[in-house]
Amino acid sequence: MRRSSLLILPIAGLAAAGTLAACGGQGGSDDGTTGVVAAFYPLAYAAEQVGGNNVNVTNLTPAGQEPHDLELSPSDIAEIEEADYIVYLKGFIPELDAAIEEYAPDKALDVSTAVETIGYDSTQVFEDDHADEHADETADEHAEEEGEEHEHEALEGTDPHVWLDPVRYAQIGQAIADGLAGIDDANADDYKTAADAFTADLTELDAEFTDGLANRTGDAIVTSHAAFGYLADRYGLTQVAISGLSPDQEPDSQRMADVAHYVEENGITTIFFETLVSPDIADTLAAESGATTAVLNPLEGLTDEQVDAGEDYFTVMRENLAELQTALGAA
Repeated sequence: MRRSSLLILPIAGLAAAGTLAACGGQGGSDDGTTGVVAAFYPLAYAAEQVGGNNVNVTNLTPAGQEPHDLELSPSDIAEIEEADYIVYLKGFIPELDAAIEEYAPDKALDVSTAVETIGYDSTQVFEDDHADEHADETADEHAEEEGEEHEHEALEGTDPHVWLDPVRYAQIGQAIADGLAGIDDANADDYKTAADAFTADLTELDAEFTDGLANRTGDAIVTSHAAFGYLADRYGLTQVAISGLSPDQEPDSQRMADVAHYVEENGITTIFFETLVSPDIADTLAAESGATTAVLNPLEGLTDEQVDAGEDYFTVMRENLAELQTALGAA
């Protein structure tokens, strides 16, 4: 089965909780719990699952807001300064990175240090596709493609969407537990037990994806932005993204043409969009190609409606699985 066209980058390290243990105290919320500030939904959810009643978690990104667009308020800065423990993803929200460096450099866990990260190259899938079609290209044609690749350099980098792989997300949960234990030794056993339960739930989810996609008839998923590299990497899919690693990285005309060509040549029937950003680009591509659209949720945050309905990481991921099964002929 074809693996996704992604580059594996070295793991940054698994000692992320060390500095937290060194500087942690027994401070926290007024009710005696440990005060945790999380950058956005999946990190807040993991902290809640691992911390349980021993923590008070503040999510800096409100429901319904795209975390890439987060602007910190004075009250957010105060929360960061007063927190016992901060869970964030370096590079995902640059303004938050700067605030942590200034106000709380020794009590923050960058979750990317707890997992093996992967790189995203927006041109790779098209280079592979073109190689299959044009094995006998001339040197001039190669030079032209190299120029096109240069135009797309802004769509490359390290993929931050680590939580969409249940296995890596479990590793994040364990890292959070280690960090909390380092500043709240009295409840260390609780954190360990909760992290193990969280891991068990994610292991079950991983098995559901593996089994649910086993009989698929296709591997390619066309998405509105490049949020699904880790999911693709885990389950042997090929992600073809219209936009870059951030929804703000809008595609140029060449990118749109490349994706449209890929959709046509590979018989893609579904263009995926997401809940927190405009579906316009996905709608345009679908209309031009005759494909349908469906939601594949990158889980950067929940909408107000999802919160009110009691949805969470697991319910949304299972909805994603159902959409993938339909699109890839595995339903």
